[in-house]
Amino acid sequence: QVQLVESGGGLVQPGGSLRLSCAASRNIGSATVMGWYRQAPGRQRELVARITDIGSTNYRDSVKGRFTISRDNAKNTVYLQMHSLRPEDTALYYCNVDYGHWGTYWGQGTQVTVSS
Repeated sequence: QVQLVESGGGLVQPGGSLRLSCAASRNIGSATVMGWYRQAPGRQRELVARITDIGSTNYRDSVKGRFTISRDNAKNTVYLQMHSLRPEDTALYYCNVDYGHWGTYWGQGTQVTVSS
């Protein structure tokens, strides 16, 4: 079993920044894909950004140019740097790590609230 612990969420004003972290209990060097998802009340969970084992990244259109996903294999941690936050970015943000046939795991979520 792999534990993922997210941190870094909070309340921020529109235009502000936050950096989310997701620390894994297993070496992420063996992970094929790591991603950040979010779910707002009454809405489905959606992919925000993901990064592969070779460093390729993908972002949903609404966060391109504002969010950056990165990974630090030495620290077994994946990050989501968020700038120019908007009220519509408000959601519970989840980390996901895919270890291939060793399984896919989710964190417990960290709340991001963008409000003045």
